[in-house]
Amino acid sequence: MKKLFSLVAFLFLLVGFQPRAFAQVDLVVSVQDNARKPVVGLPVHLDNAAIGFSTEQPTDAQGKARFRGLSTAGSYAVSTTVSDQYQAVREANLVLRANSSPSVTLVLPSVSTQALEGVVVRAPNNATTVNTQNAEVASQLSARELRELPIEARDITRALYRLPNVTLATGFFSEAPNVSINGANGLYTNYLIDGLDNNENFLGGQRFAIPVGFAQNVSVLTNNFSTEFGNSANGIVNVTTKSGSNNLTAEAFYLTRPGPSIDGKTDFPQRDLSGNQVQNGFQRQQFGFAVGGALVKDKTFFYVDAEQTFDTKDNALTSPELGVAATVRGRNRFTYLSGKLDQRWSERFRSSLRANVGIVNIERQGGGLDGGVAFPSTGNQQDRNSVEIASQNVYVGRRVTSETDVQYARFRWNYAGAFNPNSPDVTVLDPAGQAVAVLGHPGYLFDSHQSTVQAQQKFTLQSGRSTFKGGLGIISTVHSLYGGGNPNGSYNVSLSQAQLDALRARNLGADLSINDIPANVQVNSYSVELRPQSFGATQNLYNIYLEDLYAVTDRLNVTLGVRYDYDNLSKGGAAHGDRNNVAPRANFNYRLTDRSSLRGGYGLFYDKILYTVYSDALQQNTTSADYKTELRELVRLGALPAGTDVDRITFDGNLSGSARNVAYLQGPSGATLQNQRAGVPGYERRILNPNGYQNPYSHQSTLGYQYQVSRKSLFYVDVMYNRSYDLFRLRNVNAASEYPQNDPNNVVVRTPAQADASRPVPIQADGSAVIGGQTVAGAARNIVETESAGRSRYMAASFNIQQDESHFEDGFVYSYRVSYTLSNLKNDTEDVNFRAADANNYGAEFANSINDRTHVINAIGSYYPSRSLRFTLAALLQSGQPINRVAGAYPIPGVLNPDGTQAFTNDLNGGGNTFSTTYQGNTNRYPGEGRNSDRLPWSKTFDVGAQYTLHLGEGPSRVELTADVFNVLNTQNLSGYANNATQSNQIQVGPAGSGIVRRNASAPRQFQFGLRYAL
Repeated sequence: MKKLFSLVAFLFLLVGFQPRAFAQVDLVVSVQDNARKPVVGLPVHLDNAAIGFSTEQPTDAQGKARFRGLSTAGSYAVSTTVSDQYQAVREANLVLRANSSPSVTLVLPSVSTQALEGVVVRAPNNATTVNTQNAEVASQLSARELRELPIEARDITRALYRLPNVTLATGFFSEAPNVSINGANGLYTNYLIDGLDNNENFLGGQRFAIPVGFAQNVSVLTNNFSTEFGNSANGIVNVTTKSGSNNLTAEAFYLTRPGPSIDGKTDFPQRDLSGNQVQNGFQRQQFGFAVGGALVKDKTFFYVDAEQTFDTKDNALTSPELGVAATVRGRNRFTYLSGKLDQRWSERFRSSLRANVGIVNIERQGGGLDGGVAFPSTGNQQDRNSVEIASQNVYVGRRVTSETDVQYARFRWNYAGAFNPNSPDVTVLDPAGQAVAVLGHPGYLFDSHQSTVQAQQKFTLQSGRSTFKGGLGIISTVHSLYGGGNPNGSYNVSLSQAQLDALRARNLGADLSINDIPANVQVNSYSVELRPQSFGATQNLYNIYLEDLYAVTDRLNVTLGVRYDYDNLSKGGAAHGDRNNVAPRANFNYRLTDRSSLRGGYGLFYDKILYTVYSDALQQNTTSADYKTELRELVRLGALPAGTDVDRITFDGNLSGSARNVAYLQGPSGATLQNQRAGVPGYERRILNPNGYQNPYSHQSTLGYQYQVSRKSLFYVDVMYNRSYDLFRLRNVNAASEYPQNDPNNVVVRTPAQADASRPVPIQADGSAVIGGQTVAGAARNIVETESAGRSRYMAASFNIQQDESHFEDGFVYSYRVSYTLSNLKNDTEDVNFRAADANNYGAEFANSINDRTHVINAIGSYYPSRSLRFTLAALLQSGQPINRVAGAYPIPGVLNPDGTQAFTNDLNGGGNTFSTTYQGNTNRYPGEGRNSDRLPWSKTFDVGAQYTLHLGEGPSRVELTADVFNVLNTQNLSGYANNATQSNQIQVGPAGSGIVRRNASAPRQFQFGLRYAL
């Protein structure tokens, strides 16, 4: 940390020194005559009345005027004046986005020309603009488009899948990010606000879920982006925030989703904004306000936004044995507060200060979607709370510009904040051994704390035909995790029939608590967390980059750059980290005609290491002597590298101790059971990889064509080919030997005992191992490490046509955006917790990805029959996602259940891979079937929105009434929506083509109504 503050101080010194760094936006204006030749030496004016900005630059030898370090506040107008040869041209309403290099082309009619049809202009942040600067493959949604799209709960991520190369994701836990770029896992998308880090750095996704009300623009960079952007081989989501101006603006809104009372009917649960399932009684109420203006005209501007959402949801608590059948109501709360100050210190220097606060509480009130025995006493809530404070400072010199940014952020993810934090948890069984109640603490801890400091210094230098861009930065995150089992103890108890009858007679209903259970109840088992302390590490991400955009001619730009990244977590259990992350990038943009351009390029892109990879290796680890003995034996056997330092790959993680013959609520504390740590056998433990971790990387190649159909219409196509390597996956260094099953007509299950005997270090029935003739009690059956060895291949062609509002002689107006993407993604790992179905045989895993879609057709159209009325249709058609065909139940030779019946399993190789956990998406495949060998049917969704505007007088004041209907045709889609893999239809038993058991479906028809006042 001391080094970090030294770096921050050094960066502040840089901003006071003359070479100044990279600004937020550089605008290039190309001026041509009617013959499309560059006009040299002509003054070009740039004005922004909203912030009192005005400047002028002459065109250079290529007819280009460059404006550097521009603010994203307000809107700009670019213009020329009348000269002896040319008439004046003006293009207004240019709204810019952060960290971009837009371009405008002005074609000047000669003085002798009477008509102005030859005037051709391009608006830089307009969707219908040909990019003549670089080969960046990107798309965006403006504030107007975000307002007009039917978007659930003003959540920006629900709009992103309307853009090309972006789809809704299938993840591996409920809260997994719901945005997939180029089919990749949503954990690897890099989220930015005004170009600064906005990532939850434990698993991934947004740290602060920025709402529509604070967004001026959201852009998605999918391929071939500048060396300025890193820490992702997937893609970038960059939100440009709103700023105040000289004109006072304000809004207040109320939004409601009435819920099942008017929605379409469905037998399947839906998902709330956090990704968790909800069903009965679900309603949403949302309200907020925003206001922006000037504190000092032309100098100091402010913008604040506050939004509050309440979700109401019902669960069913059903325990017939206790005579309990009740509805338990819960509530989710989402609070988002944002503020921004912009200060123009002078014509050359400006600063901004931004703050965001997010308070998110997702309640687990007890019960279940269709009934459950978790009583309200075991209630808890998931907290996802964030704070961000960012300072950005831009100086514009004669040839050099500078940006110095510093940001501090905190994020707390308390996955199960208990309502009874000091209580043990109790599972209560009836005399038949069936659970009739779960009481007290939720039974585990996961409380992650993150403190992040980011500092970055950026430079641009204009020198002749070259525009040099460079910078360096650091993102340092201090992680601390409280995890493991319940430090207050976990009890499993059985009631006698008399005790059950007496408890039922008390008629306690949903108020039943641990203190109502008889003190003399039979205690079947007791366990307690042995290490309730927090642990963690500091992750430092360093980067430096340099890039040159060289204007070879007035038509051809070539960009050459290189970026270097270092992630200190890559050290893992090795002596040093991954130091060779040098990423060259090159692209070109050639203007074929005044209406078309050709672009293409190649780049190498590196991912950061998700902290969960490191944290899991700490949390599920131990330093016991027995465990180290087993690891040394694996080194001797060659299952671990020679020279592995066992002390460097182990850590005192979470572990539960146990005790027998304890009285109810009288179990010993974890402190008194510490001696058990050395000899507790483990089913699965982890280690830090002794070779360290390689940062995943991707080779990306693109080729694209753009054509300006008309002043308001643009067509473009991009072809992409990505090859990725060193992707994360799990390797079991003590795995059972391979046991392939290729013949569905001859399936012989290997028993767990047979599988355990085939491991490098064989495991006995009691979990111990014999090593060197000695029995080692504290061995682990499975020893898992994260390895960087996965690969993927992505191919895609994206065809797009879009048009802004177009006015016709009859006064009607419409706009549209249509995209079609043909793609294929294959990989041999889906997630950081992905493991091969059979031992470590990843050669059999290379197949279509869980997020692969062959065809995606996205269409948005808005129609404005009058000044006050607007209708919007948003259609999404997708071919089905893959189905992973898994094994059903097969008899285990020679193994019987306790009641004497034949035992069955879907773990065909006996190695322990079964589909039993929400957080793991792989299991034994159906014999003879490869991974993801089948497909779900097509998904077809149509959303509609309507808006009526009541204008109050001649000014901007107005009232808007909106109605959105999602899935208006009430189609039951089995694919194509944000989902959890283990709850989805993508897991099916049996061979390909054998049918689909419907486990889930997209949301039915849903209604959302809004009222908004805007000034």
